[in-house]
Amino acid sequence: MIEKEVNPHFEEFLFDWNQKFQFLVGGYGSSKSYHIALKLVLKLLAEKRTALVIREVYETIRESCFSLLEEIIIDLGLEHKIKCPTSPMQIRFPNGSKIIFKGMDKPAKLKSINNVSIIWIEECSEVKYAGFKELIGRLRHPNLKLHMLLSTNPVGEDNWSFKHFFKDVENNRHILDDDELYERRTVIVGDTYYHHSTADDNLFLPDSYVEQLEEMKEYDPDLYRIARKGRFGVNGTKVLPQFQVLPHDEVLSAIRAIKSPVKRAGMDFGFEESYNALVRLAIDHDNKILYIYWEYYKNKTTDDITAEEIAEFKKTHELIKADSAEPKTIQYFRQKGFNMKAAKKFQGSRLQYTRKVKRFKKIICSDSCKSVMRELKNLTYATDKNGNIIPDEFNIDPHTFSAIWYALDDYEVADLKGGSVWFPEERR
Repeated sequence: MIEKEVNPHFEEFLFDWNQKFQFLVGGYGSSKSYHIALKLVLKLLAEKRTALVIREVYETIRESCFSLLEEIIIDLGLEHKIKCPTSPMQIRFPNGSKIIFKGMDKPAKLKSINNVSIIWIEECSEVKYAGFKELIGRLRHPNLKLHMLLSTNPVGEDNWSFKHFFKDVENNRHILDDDELYERRTVIVGDTYYHHSTADDNLFLPDSYVEQLEEMKEYDPDLYRIARKGRFGVNGTKVLPQFQVLPHDEVLSAIRAIKSPVKRAGMDFGFEESYNALVRLAIDHDNKILYIYWEYYKNKTTDDITAEEIAEFKKTHELIKADSAEPKTIQYFRQKGFNMKAAKKFQGSRLQYTRKVKRFKKIICSDSCKSVMRELKNLTYATDKNGNIIPDEFNIDPHTFSAIWYALDDYEVADLKGGSVWFPEERR
């Protein structure tokens, strides 16, 4: 018999092994990692199994997962039965069960692992998506039921863990609305068990710790959302908070309803790591609404192939405003019969173009424009070492944003009536 006081919110989780995947997300100090470690110890005491504990960097395991498991074993009074050698770092049970530890920074060492029936990925959001899929392939046993436990503090919605287990707008995947999890606290969808926790669920935390988390609300709202509320979201200040996505048919219908729509097209060039990004825009000038309804987005494609793939522009003779840094490319497309001209570039043009786009009251994107959605929905400003926003730099290199800049080259968005337009650099 083992007696151990645990947090009530985790009681059912400790003995629930019905699903293959168990995804635990929560704020700081919620005790999710502690209860996963306890769950593992209890399971391996009851059944002979090999469990694998993973973190992105191997050197971080000893002071985190390994020490936590060792602490639990000592607390249960089982240190005389369960051995915790550090060379190699393992935990060995009297029934032959064992826990082994690996880092994804040394993937070659995963190849020698056999008969692993349970994997715990701690801080799974730090592991690359390719690594997660590789680990699923390493989870195999001829007889035992397989389980993967994943724990993480929530990060940005652009992280693979959110896209895989909740929503991936770009690929039209919707598994679970995260707001539903925050409300219900535990949810089962298919073969995945979801569990949400915050510091309020840890009855062993001192009040002073919770007070420190509460203080974050005043000086770091993003960290407060993650640490105190345990919720996914966008890390940083959004560049385009007015950006929204609507079904393609609704966008086309809205464009047709514009009395005198302004139609534009813009193109950014790229090849190896950058992309050729071409977008079509429609502008409702009176209501200050920008519609994005068509895109072309490809890299590692030579100009002749690109010219074939966007040949419709040659037929319609639509004007394409393009990146002036590539005059030879523009000249090539002109020789091929495209109506393409260079957009103006000047000192400070990135900031001016960004300000121009921000002046739109709404930016509505068709759900058929997957690359625009991916780059702009959660686009945030880069920050300097002091945490100050850099108004013309971003968390990614958004090629579709550059294409929009060029498309709007000769268009001016008047300031919204009744108020001024706020730019984050004015906050300093």
